[in-house]
Amino acid sequence: MTTPCSSASSRPVAGAPFRLIINGYGRIGRCYLRALHEAGISNEFEVVAINEPANLAGIAYLTRFDSTHGRFPAPVTAGDACLLIDGKPIAVTHATTPEAVDWRAYEPDLVIECSGRYGSRAELQRFLAAGCPRLLLSHPGNGADDVDATIVYGINHESLEGSERLVSNASCTTNAAVPVLDLLQREFGIEQALLTTLHSAMNDQPLIDGYHHPDLRRTRSAMQSIIPVSTGLARGIERLLPSLAGRVQAKAIRVPTHNVSAIDMVLTLSRDIDGREVNRLLRAAAEGCYRHLIAYSDEPHASIDFNHDPHSAIVDGAQTRMVGPRMLNLMVWFDNEWGFASRMVDVTRCWLTRMRAARLRLSLN
Repeated sequence: MTTPCSSASSRPVAGAPFRLIINGYGRIGRCYLRALHEAGISNEFEVVAINEPANLAGIAYLTRFDSTHGRFPAPVTAGDACLLIDGKPIAVTHATTPEAVDWRAYEPDLVIECSGRYGSRAELQRFLAAGCPRLLLSHPGNGADDVDATIVYGINHESLEGSERLVSNASCTTNAAVPVLDLLQREFGIEQALLTTLHSAMNDQPLIDGYHHPDLRRTRSAMQSIIPVSTGLARGIERLLPSLAGRVQAKAIRVPTHNVSAIDMVLTLSRDIDGREVNRLLRAAAEGCYRHLIAYSDEPHASIDFNHDPHSAIVDGAQTRMVGPRMLNLMVWFDNEWGFASRMVDVTRCWLTRMRAARLRLSLN
């Protein structure tokens, strides 16, 4: 069983930084660590360990140099079984199963599950049984009952009580689509929605044709074709916005870009509208109560303009179209890595703050 390096500290007292572990240090795991760092909230959170099967030299190198998001904005080196960020050590282990890590030895408040390998409650319970106090998933659970809550920050994060042990951060596309659909549903009503995600290539695709995936389309070169793939976006939206149950359909197409994706929304609304009315609503939301989640622009954009954008969704007002008085077409951009990792940080902050508040209430009773 893997144990902590000598840098692991004793359990912090109330009010000290929350202790985090990242399990799976790929694209989202690395973005999550960097988002914590760039948010300037190191006084609130301390990443005490990373569990990633890759070797330490590779972990340090890909933390330091990122082809998509640039160099890490602090010194990064490999120590003795530790990753050193600005001189501060983070223990690194290389286990391939939840049971192979001595989670309790790190005394974490939360484990960030970014490997994407576990989706059923039975699989996730393995972390809890091995000593994880609670788990935040960077992907949806296989079903609604496989997690205690699926959270899209800004939509239902207020439902977190602090007592949950298994929480999903949904998907990057769900985080992009739901805030926009929620606004339109409340203001105009949505009768039907057809969403097409144009998603950047991902790690489950090969660079050249190969025996890479049971989905035969995903055996084709990611950099040479536009490739339709399956998506659970409609199901994810209906979990978060049950008023749209049975009214949403979705498809996804992988495109040969490295980052930043878009959702092409075709919506039939419940009343007659004008496209300018829609844009006014979305612009006002982006400048007001949704400014943390939604941005709005009517500039002539390309996808690269939104690389490293922390918003869940950026509405391209120049692409808003109407077909008749009720059929609306919207283009919504999103950085599928950075925006999503930023929301994971938000959910982490909300969940653990409520957990600590609940503990304080119990101690005072």
